[in-house]
Amino acid sequence: MATPKNSKQTAPAEPAVPAEPAVPAEPAVPASIGNGFPGKLFSYAPAPESPAAAGDIASSYGHFIGGEFTESAGKEALKTVNPATEQVLAEFAQGTEEDVDRAVKAARDAFPGWAALPGSERAKYLFRIARIIQERSRELAVLESIDNGKPIRETRDVDLPLVAAHFFYYAGWADKLEYAGFGPSPRPLGVAAQVIPWNFPLLMLAWKIAPALATGNTVVLKPAETTPLTALRFAEIVRQAGLPKGVVNIVTGDGRTGAALTAHPDVAKVAFTGSTEVGRSIARSLAGSRKKLSLELGGKAANIVFDDAPIDQAVEGIVNGIFFNQGHVCCAGSRLLVQESVQDEVLDALKRRMATLRVGDPLDKNTDVGAINSAAQLARIRELSDIGEAEGAERWSPACELPSSGYWFAPTVFTGVSQAHRIAREEVFGPVLSVLTFRTPAEAVEKANNTPYGLSAGIWTEKGSRILWMASRLRAGVVWSNTFNKFDPTSPFGGYKESGYGREGGRHGLEAYLDV
Repeated sequence: MATPKNSKQTAPAEPAVPAEPAVPAEPAVPASIGNGFPGKLFSYAPAPESPAAAGDIASSYGHFIGGEFTESAGKEALKTVNPATEQVLAEFAQGTEEDVDRAVKAARDAFPGWAALPGSERAKYLFRIARIIQERSRELAVLESIDNGKPIRETRDVDLPLVAAHFFYYAGWADKLEYAGFGPSPRPLGVAAQVIPWNFPLLMLAWKIAPALATGNTVVLKPAETTPLTALRFAEIVRQAGLPKGVVNIVTGDGRTGAALTAHPDVAKVAFTGSTEVGRSIARSLAGSRKKLSLELGGKAANIVFDDAPIDQAVEGIVNGIFFNQGHVCCAGSRLLVQESVQDEVLDALKRRMATLRVGDPLDKNTDVGAINSAAQLARIRELSDIGEAEGAERWSPACELPSSGYWFAPTVFTGVSQAHRIAREEVFGPVLSVLTFRTPAEAVEKANNTPYGLSAGIWTEKGSRILWMASRLRAGVVWSNTFNKFDPTSPFGGYKESGYGREGGRHGLEAYLDV
């Protein structure tokens, strides 16, 4: 119906909107680890991964020799515990000289057949292992976190992808060895004895086993006595992949087992990752034996921040460099060298960032910093931190309520540190950062190189020319620019001086297992 021209159209009145109820003020929350940003009620709901995803953990384990799990010749057993709870996970055998001899014999017997396989056939086994690792990655990530103490976010998003990537990468090299630059017909060495540490149990296993198998060697591996479970689970993967019996053997135990393995006369190659002290002992014992040896040992890396660095990005790199894996990283950026003019700005930003880190249950997907691996390592971290205070350095940690059981240490930064302080010279191997300052690039180089170690370093600056100038003068095997702790299977890794010798990863990693 049409509306008359002279009529007035009046919009209906809008209904009254009731006043919103008053919102109560948020309670003040102290700045603390686990609360997110300081002064804000920004809590994270727990997001735990199920421990059941790790699969069945046997109450006791023997050795994996000749393709089968076997009992130890000795009666002694060790225990592995969950560092976050101190609960015993399993017992495992303390390897004897007789156990080591059986394992080396199995590897020696399997060597001719494995070495004679065409590289393309060896590659098929490595590809199969890599795919099985991917398929079982959740299981392996949870098991690694339970046995080691590191956060599930790291095992899930860093360790396991890199483990699979190393097997994929070296599978690709298996039929191309004559083009690797080590002569027209490089040959495998024989039996490789491999001893790995507890900070990256499965990743260190992959770093060593993948190139050894690709080049035609057979292996006897000893995992660390605090983290044997993923190596023993890898033995199941080896069987699932149908690898010929004896090609991979795993003998568990402490340093006595490792010493018997590296000293065995039928071993042609020794690869060790661990402490500098043990590395020296191995080098002395092998002198004159004609065994090929590679060592990846400790570090005291300098993370160098210049005044033109992007501060927020640099702070993330500092945090990743020292608090990743609770600082249990041989290449950790445990010495922060900051240009004097930006020292206050960097430290303020760093402390704000540290106040947002969450320490706690390694299986919680929100956790940033997990448990220290063992009571012995926790005691070492506490001892050196107390010494740092006693020597005059200023200690700071964000407010942090640590769990009542397990092995825990709050992220810690020391300022007022000199090069004479023990915390600046010795490897703490924990979430402890020492801060020093410098004025010029030349002074930064001098301080960075003033260490018996030479594994890694980091440079933060916007100038490419400065990066190249610094990198050519730093005595470190790996130098990162505007990043830290970035790894790739195609890139070689290793150090100078007391950080060892030899390279793992990349094409360079093949040479250690070839007679060239």
